[in-house]
Amino acid sequence: MIHPLELGVDTFGDVTASAGGTPLPYAEVIRNVVEEAVLADAVGVDFIGIGEHHRDDFAVSAPDMLLATIAGRTQRIQLGSAVTVLSSDDPVRVFQRFSTLDALSNGRAEIMVGRGSFTESFPLFGFKLADYEQLFEEKLNLFVELLKQQPVTWRGETRAPLTNQRVFPPVEGRRLKTWIGVGGTPESIIRAAKYGLPLMIAIIGGDPKRFVPHVDLYHRALDQFGQPKLPVGFHSHGYVAATDEQAREELWPDYKRMRDRIGSERGWPPMTRVEFEREIEQGSLYCGSPETVARKIAAAATALDAARFDMKYSAGPLSHEKMMRCIELYGRKVIPLVREMMA
Repeated sequence: MIHPLELGVDTFGDVTASAGGTPLPYAEVIRNVVEEAVLADAVGVDFIGIGEHHRDDFAVSAPDMLLATIAGRTQRIQLGSAVTVLSSDDPVRVFQRFSTLDALSNGRAEIMVGRGSFTESFPLFGFKLADYEQLFEEKLNLFVELLKQQPVTWRGETRAPLTNQRVFPPVEGRRLKTWIGVGGTPESIIRAAKYGLPLMIAIIGGDPKRFVPHVDLYHRALDQFGQPKLPVGFHSHGYVAATDEQAREELWPDYKRMRDRIGSERGWPPMTRVEFEREIEQGSLYCGSPETVARKIAAAATALDAARFDMKYSAGPLSHEKMMRCIELYGRKVIPLVREMMA
């Protein structure tokens, strides 16, 4: 492992429900995400990532705005996106927003770029889905040039060219830490290595050890491209409660609603309780008591030689109160246990 394991959380700002089961207003969900981040900072979580979506089941479409608010109310936690959909954004504006966030947070900003798992942003911002691959490749190429913080000359087909153009504000005293978020395809992993960017693997199901060959591929590709050794992280869903039974019973109904809603769009069958339990016991759902979740994280991080684990603590309508309790247990109990296990 290159560095001691960092332990973070992330959320997509899922539209949560009131005690009576009614969806909360988007504005209230957004304010609650800020409170969740403030708590994560207070209990020792290393990082919070906020996702970008443009659909009715997620409240956050501008994560950098939330992160700027969080920056003013926190002291130490690292702040980043999870992910920024670079394909349908402008790389120059993305860099400017996150370099501004870095200034506001005294150097705590980072960014995770990716193609995103949903496509609503493409028609919303006037892009063609047929250009999906070209948009990401070209915009990532430009973004990596911007990270060098030198005058940029660049030409492509998806935006206007730049000629010896400087971009302001620069990041103070360092390069903006930038991850590439991937679903695990070999092409995406090799792309991350080619550009010399840390790799964040979104593992949403199955045994995390099945991604060991992907990590090996990434390190081999780094060597072939002449890049230095870089960190690998992974992201998965999770939920912590006082006991294994409590965690499973509290998470199950809301996790199923979230999974079935997305599955209905993608042709997946409804999730069964057996599948849910199997994912906890053998797969990539980090659900249980602090001790159970800590053991599972430590085992997966060791297998993947990971430098970061981010747990997505939000799950569809799962209530703000339950998520706050989950974050507190994760910070106060899970993180110390993982560090003890991996010492």
